[in-house]
Amino acid sequence: MKQKRRFLQDADDDDPMATVSNLFDVAMVFAVALMVALVTHFNMAEMLSNEDFTVVKNPGKENMEIITKEGRQINRYTPSEDQSATGTRGKKVGIAYELENGEIIYVPE
Repeated sequence: MKQKRRFLQDADDDDPMATVSNLFDVAMVFAVALMVALVTHFNMAEMLSNEDFTVVKNPGKENMEIITKEGRQINRYTPSEDQSATGTRGKKVGIAYELENGEIIYVPE
C-alpha cells in the first residue's frame, strides 16, 4: 500500500523552493507589464526611440519645463528669473508663434 502512495507523489512536492521560483516569474512578468502600461499611459514612447525631440510641459505657466533629447542625453530646463550655476535654468526672452502654414515667428521681449 505504501508503494502506491509513493508512486502517485511527485518529486517536486517536497521542494519548497519550487513555489518561490514560480512567484518570482509571475512578479517579473507583472513588473514588465506595469512598465509598458506606464510608458503608454504617459505617452513617453518617444523617450525610447532614437529620434531627437523637444517637449514643453505646462507652457506659459510658473512650473513650465522644457525637456530635450539629443542622442542618448536627456536635458530638463526650468525657466526662472534667476540663473543658477548649473545652467539648467533660464529666463523668458520672448514668445514664439506658429502660423497656420507651419512658419514660426519669434517675438523678443
